[in-house]
Amino acid sequence: MLTQRVTIIKVQVHITAEMGSPAHHLLSLLLSSSLLPLTPVPGSGHLEVPASTSPVRDNMWINNQSSRDDFILLGFSDRPWLETPLFIIFLVAYIFALFGNVSIILVSHLDPQLDSPMYFFVSNLSLLDLCYTTSTVPQMLVNLRGPEKTISYGGCVAQLYIFLALGSTECILLAIMALDRYTAVCKPLHYPIIMSHRRCIHMATGTWISGFANSLVQSTLTVVVPRCGHRVVDHFFCEVPALLKLACADTHVNEAELNVLGALLLLVPLTLILGTYVLIARAVMRIRSAESRWKAFNTCASHLLVVSLFYFTAISMYVQPPSSYSHDRGKIMALFYGIVTPTLNPFIYTLRNKDVKAALGRALTKEFWVKTG
Repeated sequence: MLTQRVTIIKVQVHITAEMGSPAHHLLSLLLSSSLLPLTPVPGSGHLEVPASTSPVRDNMWINNQSSRDDFILLGFSDRPWLETPLFIIFLVAYIFALFGNVSIILVSHLDPQLDSPMYFFVSNLSLLDLCYTTSTVPQMLVNLRGPEKTISYGGCVAQLYIFLALGSTECILLAIMALDRYTAVCKPLHYPIIMSHRRCIHMATGTWISGFANSLVQSTLTVVVPRCGHRVVDHFFCEVPALLKLACADTHVNEAELNVLGALLLLVPLTLILGTYVLIARAVMRIRSAESRWKAFNTCASHLLVVSLFYFTAISMYVQPPSSYSHDRGKIMALFYGIVTPTLNPFIYTLRNKDVKAALGRALTKEFWVKTG
């Protein structure tokens, strides 16, 4: 007969089994495998769970904090001394991102002097950046300060899909913004006809639809990969390279398809942007008015800075095989295109653009809100 009593006192488990019984053989098998990482305590008849260096794994053993469908986001749990400073930095960055992007959206739509295709696309970019940070930062803040560093399976899939969709949309939108600048500088007489309000709406709508459609394909290729119960994600949110690292089967086909899609979505728009700015630079050098030349240079420089911050960090993550993915490098790159860039974008456009600064100044006056109301 099997007599079994299980208690957890200071992470100890007490199990009694008759020598030679089936229970004894089962217990021996568990002890000799990695299924039950227990070690006997001499002279006590107890078995002890060995100490773990990871607080997340300790919580898994002691409190059974997550269900079988949850993902565990390690984030920076291997450096607990970083969590409080990072919480403060991310919170401040998120507040600035909210304030900056909401301000750009409101001013672009309410101020009649910013009623142009360029600011229509800038407001779309601000909306993207606002959603971009909101899809990841709140979850990161909760995990940095909360006892549980988990996200549900559904929440992880939703976060993956939304983050990919917004990133894909931004890739295409930045290329369209470059075409808008090319038309304004190189074909100023035809600009109102080429970039009509109706055409701008169609281009923006097509951009959003394309981004979300691409995300559907990429996120599906990622989540269908078998994981064999692996749930510990060495990242602070659900992202393609980190999730592919959990795979327990051959993923070469998935990786190849994802790399092709990533290259198309990142390298093709970037090539178009760089080619467009070569033509813009030639046109700017032919402008005789120094003031007009400086204004065109300022506008294009702001856009090029945004492009550089976003594209080159994203390319370093997505146009590479996941086998060469480095967790620490991946986290740093993700911080740049997921938090730093969306936070800086509205300030880049504001600080280098007199029209936006003037519009923000007018927005602080009572007369502006009386007119718009």
